[in-house]
Amino acid sequence: MKLIAGLLLCLCAVSTPFLAEDDGDSQSKIIALERAWNQAYKSADTQALDSLLDNSVVLINDDGSVQTKTDFLGSLKAASSSQDQQVALESIAVHMHGPQIAVATGVFEAKGMEAGKRYVRRERFGDTWVYKNGKWVCVATNAIPVLR
Repeated sequence: MKLIAGLLLCLCAVSTPFLAEDDGDSQSKIIALERAWNQAYKSADTQALDSLLDNSVVLINDDGSVQTKTDFLGSLKAASSSQDQQVALESIAVHMHGPQIAVATGVFEAKGMEAGKRYVRRERFGDTWVYKNGKWVCVATNAIPVLR
């Protein structure tokens, strides 16, 4: 009996650090991270974005191009000096796939200036988040235009 109790205690002690919050807490956390991402993007806060994105993140843009984290953060530095951008989250849903994987989907609207011309775009996004090293990080993201 002591052996079984000891094994159960060891199992609990070993598995506890690997568990993320329950689904409701995780979903709320992912929504907050998505909002933080939008805010950081608006203000070209590369330090905040650096902490949200995994080092090996794959970013697929609305034009089909693929960027690394370094490429993405570098493009923000160039764009931030000249243009105001507004990004508004219209909808979001978080789908949990176990305690350590979440997929956030939704629609956002982006407004700004590009090459001296105003634009308004609505895009559907899909972001894959993984709970690793004690925090959620985005490992893949894509966006496609939503036709009006």
